[in-house]
Amino acid sequence: MSILLAVCSALTMLAQTARTFTLDLTADGQAQMVCFLPEKPSGKAIVGIPGGGYSMLSNTHEGTQASGWMNQRGIAYFVVNYRLPNGDRTRPVSDVEQGFRIVRDSASVWGINPYDVGIMGFSAGGHLASVISTLSDFDVRPNFSILFYPVISMDERVTHKWSCMNFLGKEGQKDAKLVNKYSTMNAVQRHITPPALIISASDDRLVPFVTNGLEYYKAMRLAGNECAMYVYPTGDHGFGFGTWFKYHDQLLTDIGNWLDAHQAPKADAVRVACLGNSITDGYGIDMASAYGYPAQLQKKLGQDYWVRNFGVSSRTMLNKGDFPYMNEPAWRDALAFNPDVVIIKLGTNDSKPENWQYGSEFRQDLEQMIFTLRPDLKQYAQMPAKKVQKAMAKARAKAAKAGRNAPARPQIYLCTPIPAFKPTWNINDSVIVNGIIPIQQEVAAKYGLKVIDLHTLYANDGDKMVDDGIHPNEKGAARMADIIAEALKEQ
Repeated sequence: MSILLAVCSALTMLAQTARTFTLDLTADGQAQMVCFLPEKPSGKAIVGIPGGGYSMLSNTHEGTQASGWMNQRGIAYFVVNYRLPNGDRTRPVSDVEQGFRIVRDSASVWGINPYDVGIMGFSAGGHLASVISTLSDFDVRPNFSILFYPVISMDERVTHKWSCMNFLGKEGQKDAKLVNKYSTMNAVQRHITPPALIISASDDRLVPFVTNGLEYYKAMRLAGNECAMYVYPTGDHGFGFGTWFKYHDQLLTDIGNWLDAHQAPKADAVRVACLGNSITDGYGIDMASAYGYPAQLQKKLGQDYWVRNFGVSSRTMLNKGDFPYMNEPAWRDALAFNPDVVIIKLGTNDSKPENWQYGSEFRQDLEQMIFTLRPDLKQYAQMPAKKVQKAMAKARAKAAKAGRNAPARPQIYLCTPIPAFKPTWNINDSVIVNGIIPIQQEVAAKYGLKVIDLHTLYANDGDKMVDDGIHPNEKGAARMADIIAEALKEQ
């Protein structure tokens, strides 16, 4: 009877898989990706990264064995058989990144939403998955991560020694900077590192959970990023998708529930990039990834929009300010996001005396940001403001006549800073009102951009601030989201 059930189960899983094939990831075929496409794709995809201590690949129960369950749920599944590092960490990293490029490039053909591609790594493969999640560029960074009993630390005293040795090499192990960089709890970034699910057993003796998976969870939670953690009472190390694991059925239920709760934006959703300083970032709001203004804006706009938070605390529009925004990885990520709409909310920190001494350059730095987002506007930079709108109207008419009447992208909204209700950190509301806002309004008028006058519309909301009088609390963030959502819907 048990053999019959096993055969029926296998046939059911095969019935859910429409196609299986293998692709080379390197010209010599040393790295490959095994692909399992479902009969009824949900749009979700997961790239699996087997473990093996960076000395071998455990690619059955930590790889292909998950394919049937994935395809039953409509998830396209890909197992990367990466090259072992042998001290050269770029080999496995580049193999996984290449796998991600192929999956996203082929998304429309394979029935995949390119904004719903996750990574699932086991043990050393969990470390590799966390490296891709924290250190790789935007185009190959996953949308979510599932980390099974992951190696996180590269400090051999608190983790799996051989994974450290094989990934970093003997010389790399002696390099404190490398050890710190690739101990990925140190690489977690607020709003940038994707949501994660961490799975382990309390009695794991090979990769101690407390000094590895728990450290990643702590880093994610302290950053305000979405993260969940399931620790089973027993199971030791390496259970993966093996049916022998005592909690196997519960494991599948837990992963399934987490995936169901993680809803990706539509593939054709309007992409909204929120650029700004700590007010955008969500300073003073616990779990800003869920309760900051961009997160609340997402809820108000609904599933037809995809809102991303690219705010970074303390940043300035001024390139000579103490912390220029355009020097930040978040700025590069915002550009790579290829937004349809950009909300720029910078200027508060520029009002500090130490920054506003360079105020004469605020206009040119604002224009630099605008021209980077919209290169088509740069041609009007030297033209008198009163002639620009006429020239732009002429260009639009010419484009329409030629059949190119699509609106220029992205649409850019300049938000005036909210009032500084207190002069905390030398932030000067008078400079905001008399120096920064007039420049924003003039630049917006010249190039036909929209202004959202938060300074005026938020003036009576001083009760929705944290004690510093500079940053909105959760209710204040909701108020900002209301104002901005209304402006977007009007447009």
